[in-house]
Amino acid sequence: MLIASARGLLPRLDAAIFADTGWEPRAVYAHLDRLERDIAEPAGIPVRRVSSGNIRADALDASHRFASMPLFIRNPDGGDGMLRRQCTNEYKLKPIKRAVRDMLGYPGRTYIPRGVYAEQWIGISTDEIGRARDSGLKFSRNVFPLLDLGWSRDDCREYLTAEGFGTTPKSACIGCPYHGNAQWRALRDGAPDEWKDAVDFDASIRSGNARATANGVPLLGQAFLHRSRKPLDKAPIDHVTRNERAAELGDPDGCSPYGCRSGEAVE
Repeated sequence: MLIASARGLLPRLDAAIFADTGWEPRAVYAHLDRLERDIAEPAGIPVRRVSSGNIRADALDASHRFASMPLFIRNPDGGDGMLRRQCTNEYKLKPIKRAVRDMLGYPGRTYIPRGVYAEQWIGISTDEIGRARDSGLKFSRNVFPLLDLGWSRDDCREYLTAEGFGTTPKSACIGCPYHGNAQWRALRDGAPDEWKDAVDFDASIRSGNARATANGVPLLGQAFLHRSRKPLDKAPIDHVTRNERAAELGDPDGCSPYGCRSGEAVE
């Protein structure tokens, strides 16, 4: 959307916002740097990088209030579970909302008069139209330019390729529990340092010492990054099931501030 705005295909943006969890792959930061330098700056569109902290460091700091990640849990009685996902709200939505308020001129809890709002573009394509929804905020109205253009995910890939951005990486935390096996394999085989980082983090959260709690109650079971509930370096990430193969050919699991997809489809 930023490229399309800079090229005049879409109206000119007042700004673009990137909410940084502090634990994105290097490829994402390199892509953002290039996008800002080669696309946004020449078009006069400022890119605002906002943050609520480093999610990895906060998770391992026992003294820090931490918004739980959706870790996979194995309980002492043999039952399985999953922690409630609070990290997207804390590390994505909140800093974006603060930035929008600042740009409107009403920071913090300042009262925003009726009728004052920002139009916030959300990059949802025709393949995922079911994820398009209102913001629920009076000062921010969601707009979906890709739907207005009638663009599918393939159309987006084609446009990015034509603009020299065909290798655009997926934005997600290095150790996001929503990674599918294909993403874990890509991390292991293509970014060994980041894979080691995720494996080390996975080991650190095993017994809940990484602030893995449910509703403020210390974790009694064991926590894992991989849905198999096995240590990440021993998890069956090379096994490709039929569902995983379909996901890898289409759109993989993942989280977004504006819609989440994880696990098998539910009718």
